[in-house]
Amino acid sequence: MANNYDNAAWFYDGLSRLIFGKAIVNAQVYLLPYIQPASKILIVGGGTGWILEKLTALQPTTLKITYIEVSAKMMALSAKRNTGANDVTFINSAVENVVLSSDFDVVITPFLFDNFSDATAQKVFNHLNFALKPDGLWLYADFEPTGKLWQKTLLKTMHIFFKILCGVEATRLPGVKHLFASHHYMSVNSKAFFGDFIRATVYRRP
Repeated sequence: MANNYDNAAWFYDGLSRLIFGKAIVNAQVYLLPYIQPASKILIVGGGTGWILEKLTALQPTTLKITYIEVSAKMMALSAKRNTGANDVTFINSAVENVVLSSDFDVVITPFLFDNFSDATAQKVFNHLNFALKPDGLWLYADFEPTGKLWQKTLLKTMHIFFKILCGVEATRLPGVKHLFASHHYMSVNSKAFFGDFIRATVYRRP
């Protein structure tokens, strides 16, 4: 299956910390305080699930979370996380194959779109856009290089490595920023990490 991180589940977080330090974590944690109590949340591509514990530390009781992850091994790790008294539904599937309601207050896509071709990115974006209710928040964290040579080299190396190991289909980053703009999303706040290679953005759906 494409974009499936089963083969990397056991070392993924360690490799991330080795290469990026705390930047991958910090970019996602930066987004979480924007979530209000009693929110209905869709998390797509949450990896090993540590984000659930960070979210529970902020909101331990009132959240309703749908957690979608294509990797069964990543999902198994995620299901062991402490989620407090929050209501969490785990779905092991590619998100585009999941029937979603259209009433989510928040969509979170942590380093999801860098796996996709432009065609898949547009398909997934449209699917998630449907799921997010008007005025809802899309919390987006991903690689957004600024053109520096070291960024291009690192990104290409990652794509080659994960294409071989995990069947990642992307050979370059898709134009997700254009997708947000074409759907008239407003950037509420944004912050760069790791020498401007990573960006976390809070988008609001019109």
